[in-house]
Amino acid sequence: MTIPETMRAVVLTGHGGLDKLVYHQDWSTPVPGTGEVLVRVGACGLNNTDINTRTAWYSKTATEGITDEGGKQGFETADAETGSWGRSHISFPRIQGADVAGKIVAVGPGIDPLRIGERVLLDPWILASGDWLDASRSMYFGSECDGGFAEYSKIRSENAIAINTTQSDAELATYPCAYTTAENLTARSGLRPGETVAINGASGGVGSAAIQLCRLRGARVVAIASPAKAELLKQLGADQVIDRNEKNLQMAIREAANGTIDVALDVVGGNEFMSLINALRQGGRYSSSGSIAGPLVEFDLRQLVYKDLQLTGATIVPPGTMRRLVSLIEQNLLKPLLAHTFPLEDLGKAQEMFMQKQHVGNIVVCT
Repeated sequence: MTIPETMRAVVLTGHGGLDKLVYHQDWSTPVPGTGEVLVRVGACGLNNTDINTRTAWYSKTATEGITDEGGKQGFETADAETGSWGRSHISFPRIQGADVAGKIVAVGPGIDPLRIGERVLLDPWILASGDWLDASRSMYFGSECDGGFAEYSKIRSENAIAINTTQSDAELATYPCAYTTAENLTARSGLRPGETVAINGASGGVGSAAIQLCRLRGARVVAIASPAKAELLKQLGADQVIDRNEKNLQMAIREAANGTIDVALDVVGGNEFMSLINALRQGGRYSSSGSIAGPLVEFDLRQLVYKDLQLTGATIVPPGTMRRLVSLIEQNLLKPLLAHTFPLEDLGKAQEMFMQKQHVGNIVVCT
C-alpha cells in the first residue's frame, strides 16, 4: 500500500492540562528504521501512564493522587525534569499511547518483508538487552518514544507480536498495558492455587485484568470496587466484591475472605494501604503497581517486621510477558473489557471520561 507522507495525530506539547493535547491532520508519518516496522494503528487504549506523564505526576514533588481536577489542569508542584515513570525528562512534542492494535504496513532494513500485512498487538515495553530491569536503557512506548495516538506508529519488530483472533482492534487495544501490568503485579506476589487475594481498584483496567489472571492461577478473589460494578466483576471471576467506601475496610476484607488474605494487589494506595496490610496473614504478600489515590501513605513498620510480610513493586515487565498474554487471547482465555470508544480527535474527551473512573475496563480511541 502507499504510505502517506503525513497523518492524523494527537501530540502532547508539554506537561500540564488537557490543553497540552493538540490534534494535527498533517503530522509527519514516521519511517521505520533498521529493525523496525511501521504499523497502521487500528485502535489505541488509554491508561494511567498517559495521565501521569502529561501532568508530570511521577515527579517526587507531586504528593496527591490523580484527581479529576488535577488530571485536567495538571499539577503546579510537578517537576518536569523528573516527570516520567523512570523519573527522567520527557522530550516534547510527544505522541503518547501505549496500547496499540493494528497491521504492519511497512518494514525497515533487516526485517523480512513477509511481515507486511500481519495483524499485530504491540508490546509497550522496549526493554534493554542484557539487564532488562535497567530503567535508564529501557523505554516505554508512548513515553520515551512516540506511541499510538496517531494513524501510524513505528516500533522495534520484536515488539510487534502477530495475533490470530476474531476480536476487534478496539477490543485488542484494551490488553497491552493493563494486562502486562496485571500479570507482572500478580507474578511478583507469587500467588499460588487455592490462595485468597484481595484486589484494590478491581474495576479499572489493571484490576479487572488481575481478576481474570488470578482466577486462571486457581486463586479465590476478593475485589474492592464500587458496588455499582459488583455484578460485572463477579462475571469476570470475583468471588466477593467489597464496597471501596467501607469505613472499616480491613474488617470487610477479613469477613469476605473468611479470615486473613494471602495476597493483596494494589493500584490505589493512599488511605487504603494499611487496611490491606492489616488484612494479610502471617507471611502474606503485598504487591503494588500504582497509587492513584495518593503516593504517600502511613505505614506501621511493625506489621512488616513481626508478620514476616513481603512487599514488592511492579513496574518493568519481564521479557516474554506480552507473548504469553497473546497466547491466552488466542485461546479465548482472556476477556476484553471495552468500556467506551472515541475517535482520535476526541482524545481529550476520552481522558476526561477515563479520569472520572466511572467505567469498568478500558477506554479506547479508534483511528
